[in-house]
Amino acid sequence: MTEELHDVRLSVNGVAHDARVPARRLLSDALRHDLGLTGTHVGCEHGVCGACTVLVDGRPMRSCLMFAVSAVDAEITTVEGLTEEDGSLGPVQQAFAECHGLQCGFCTPGFLTTITAGLRENPTPTHEECRDMIAGNLCRCTGYQNIVKAVERAAELVSTSSTTGGEA
Repeated sequence: MTEELHDVRLSVNGVAHDARVPARRLLSDALRHDLGLTGTHVGCEHGVCGACTVLVDGRPMRSCLMFAVSAVDAEITTVEGLTEEDGSLGPVQQAFAECHGLQCGFCTPGFLTTITAGLRENPTPTHEECRDMIAGNLCRCTGYQNIVKAVERAAELVSTSSTTGGEA
């Protein structure tokens, strides 16, 4: 018996994509395999590590826990969608680069999307709020200190860009 396929239109990073997927295709798999957006990484496949985090209507979601058919009427933002319109790094990406917030980089896309959403909700977090913001994302390499510094630096960059007309 063959699995029934469903036609879906996913809005990802402001672009509509059509795909034909099984009903149980995970959003992470649809992004990576059907749309070729490989920036979203799949780690634990149980929603624990946060590597697969994307923004769904601006909120961080574990794409390994969501079916692609459930995302049809949502706006999805992946790590690829966090760059500026001119292709330069967005403020959270820039902060990670400046503060050495990554080592192997596997967990980084999930951190970047999580922090982007967190700074939209709280653009001036305290040190403790920065730590809390990333509490649901796991990293096996960095020890988190530089990631926390990157969140603090990203808040500065977002604050600066908002006074000059930019956005997180």
